[in-house]
Amino acid sequence: MSISIVVLAAGKGSRMKSGTPKVLHEISGKAMIFHTLDVAQKISDDITVVLSYQAQRIQEAIEKEYKNIHFHKQDTQTFPGTGGAMKGIESRYTKTLILNGDMPLITQESLQELTHGDADINMSIIKLNNPSGYGRVIIEQNRVQEIVEEKDCSAEQKITKTVNAGIYCVQTELLNRYIPLLSNNNAQKEYYLTDIVKMGVDENQTILPIYVKEEEFKGVNSKLDLATAEVIHQKRLKEQLMLLGVTMRFPDTIYIDCRATFEGESILESGVSIQGASHLNNAHIKTNSVIEDATIENSDVGPMGRIRPKTHLKDTHIGNFVEVKKSTLTGVKAGHLAYIGDATIDKGSNIGAGVITCNYDGKNKYKTTIGKNVFVGSDVQLVAPITIEDDVIIAAGTTLTKNVKQGDLAISRTPLKIVSNFFYKFFKK
Repeated sequence: MSISIVVLAAGKGSRMKSGTPKVLHEISGKAMIFHTLDVAQKISDDITVVLSYQAQRIQEAIEKEYKNIHFHKQDTQTFPGTGGAMKGIESRYTKTLILNGDMPLITQESLQELTHGDADINMSIIKLNNPSGYGRVIIEQNRVQEIVEEKDCSAEQKITKTVNAGIYCVQTELLNRYIPLLSNNNAQKEYYLTDIVKMGVDENQTILPIYVKEEEFKGVNSKLDLATAEVIHQKRLKEQLMLLGVTMRFPDTIYIDCRATFEGESILESGVSIQGASHLNNAHIKTNSVIEDATIENSDVGPMGRIRPKTHLKDTHIGNFVEVKKSTLTGVKAGHLAYIGDATIDKGSNIGAGVITCNYDGKNKYKTTIGKNVFVGSDVQLVAPITIEDDVIIAAGTTLTKNVKQGDLAISRTPLKIVSNFFYKFFKK
């Protein structure tokens, strides 16, 4: 790892129309700058993130997830622009790769291509069929000669399809010499990083164009860009998982968090959402079910089931309209219309339709413990804290407020009253 990386994340991102800093908006469950840092860490151990707007918030978010990241807080009022963001940066190695924190789709392979070779500057270039709106990069004999803003282009230059993708790998010695020379003597009164290219050309430095994919180097500047980037990222993620053996029915309808992990041969039906750091091992998740930060082993869920955080299902069937939260179920059947929260349920137990663990009294959460081979009938309320031992039957309609010993039946029902001919009396004309 003989390269330093600088990630520019100082911008306000006003086009996002949000109080959240642009680089903390999420792609597939992870802040977009985290995607950049994940790739950066694969090729460098000297990474500096440049911050300004909401700097402390961004730094704290990064420090929760990463170690050994350096931070450079820049005064963007005094030094506006991409070149201004680079002022005062110190790199450890002889090459410095400059990235943008709003490019979550870059890959390790592309960055390695940008850092390859001994050129003074490697500059990322995109070829666009329609380059309208972009500055053009003039290339001759495979050397960058000039960057021309569209408004300044001649007719001949306007037909040029090569544009600047905004990522540079620069010899650190050169960067240290050029950055202090940047001027803000322009219409925007900003320091432009692109000016180092002009300086390099004037000094006859070797500036190589590195052609990259538009998809990877597309910046995220709005909520529309964010949604577009997430579609691309999801497609990549799901393709990888399907190649590893995960079956997906209508994969375009499925959402998978990039932190989720899979083992064995799992099946995801249409409309499924796998969120957080969920782990699925030989799981079958049926249509329109949601899994949140849960572990599912040799089990099926849904359709329209919801498994909430800190739940562990093993050898278990969860049917339609069943919600499970912070519970461990092993060898259990809960076929339909139930809420199981803060519970432990053991092998062979059955949870009937309409069963609710009443785990919350308005102030505190309480635990329900159910042993082996327990049959819980329909429309039962289990008022926690409560323990039900092995081999117990809870009759339908029971509201259970006491512990039940092994082998017992628990039943609570009000006497049935029948009033003869009441229908005719009630609706009598």
